[in-house]
Amino acid sequence: MRHFQPKRPFALLTAGLLVLAACGDSAMEPHDHDDEEDHAEEVEGVILSLSGQNIAAYNGDTGQWTGELEVEPGEETAHIQVMFVDHNAQAVTLGSDFYLMVEVEDESVAEFEQDTPGEFGGHLHGVAEGDTDVTFSLMHGAVGSGHADFVTAPLHVHVHEH
Repeated sequence: MRHFQPKRPFALLTAGLLVLAACGDSAMEPHDHDDEEDHAEEVEGVILSLSGQNIAAYNGDTGQWTGELEVEPGEETAHIQVMFVDHNAQAVTLGSDFYLMVEVEDESVAEFEQDTPGEFGGHLHGVAEGDTDVTFSLMHGAVGSGHADFVTAPLHVHVHEH
């Protein structure tokens, strides 16, 4: 009489399934609507305004900007307000655990300075004549250590004498 010995692949499969089951059912539970709001699901675009005038807008559906940023070398713009908007271009109310991160591709051409780290705005400084791109990210978490919930395509920046 032979003893039954399970095949090794079957044993490994069973062990793997047990490990996955032990990890919990959180992946199987429906998402709480409040959790979705915590991750800015309704954000679909960005509007930049300078002195009350909209100067550039980003459409998240198309991934396209309308408008550009301009500044002269050695100068800085007035405060640029960065507003994250829904599909109707209405401002999205964001909790205190959101902040703005701005990345300038070439900081030898331009810099974006926020008066307070993470604030939804700042000043564009023209460092030297040239062109570069700026990307705006809606971050979730503590300033400096969060993760991006929404990132724009790069926006073109001109630094030229007028």
